[in-house]
Amino acid sequence: MKKWNLIIDVPKCFGCNACALACHDEYYDNDFPGVSAGMQRLGHRWIDIRQREIGTFPVVEVSYLPVTCNHCDNAPCIKAAKDGAIRKREDGIVIIDPVKAKGQKQLVSACPYGAIWWNEEKQLPQAWPFDAQLLDSGWRETRGAQVCPTRAMTAVCVEDEEMQRIVREQKLEVLHPEYGTKPRVYYRNLDRWTKVFIAGSVAGEIGGVTECIEGARVTLERDGANLAEALSDPYGDFRFGGLEEGSGPYALRIADPRFAAKTVPVTLGKSAVLNNIVLEKRPAA
Repeated sequence: MKKWNLIIDVPKCFGCNACALACHDEYYDNDFPGVSAGMQRLGHRWIDIRQREIGTFPVVEVSYLPVTCNHCDNAPCIKAAKDGAIRKREDGIVIIDPVKAKGQKQLVSACPYGAIWWNEEKQLPQAWPFDAQLLDSGWRETRGAQVCPTRAMTAVCVEDEEMQRIVREQKLEVLHPEYGTKPRVYYRNLDRWTKVFIAGSVAGEIGGVTECIEGARVTLERDGANLAEALSDPYGDFRFGGLEEGSGPYALRIADPRFAAKTVPVTLGKSAVLNNIVLEKRPAA
């Protein structure tokens, strides 16, 4: 049968929090019997927009990652629940029963994604229930997907075989696949959140003045292997993304027919920004 999945395109999220606010509006002080008790007024972010900043001035990259209940097919919270307090619906949605789960605080730590929240007033663990009450009444998308101004969030209801085809074709990933939880929340372009970059700018003396160099060929190498190439833009800038944090060492080889070739070693932490790489003029023949 068809099951619900969520697809989030990481670069499209700019941290507006519209989905988080829509979630709060839907659940604060609203009870949906069999699905969810009302969310508490403060402290809960059932759709949590996390932020990461990497790089240094003048190249800083800010990324946002919406994280919520992953509605896992192999959910650790279900195993930790007592008396059937959490159930997996046939359409893939995981529901924390607002009656049976009362007092079961162990469910908060059972979620490896930090997506279950403890309602102190109600003594109840809570998580985003995929807006099941809306989908059951005929909605075809969640409130978060509905209000997202960039369409970074999309709800998809398809059979598992079709979803796996979409995963392959769109190169979708899940958070922490090593957990083995089989999430139903997928991310497009997750590299934006998990990977780091090397960036820099190239300059040289032209007509007696140090200028930005456009069109210099920059090659990224590691252990003698050519990993990627780029041409500097009109501002002399270049960038290599999709690199593992702490990987390396790398070497940048910069070539331009007007200047002597230059090699710059790079040690990569959370990112590396190499400002003002100045090339020397090629010696006269």
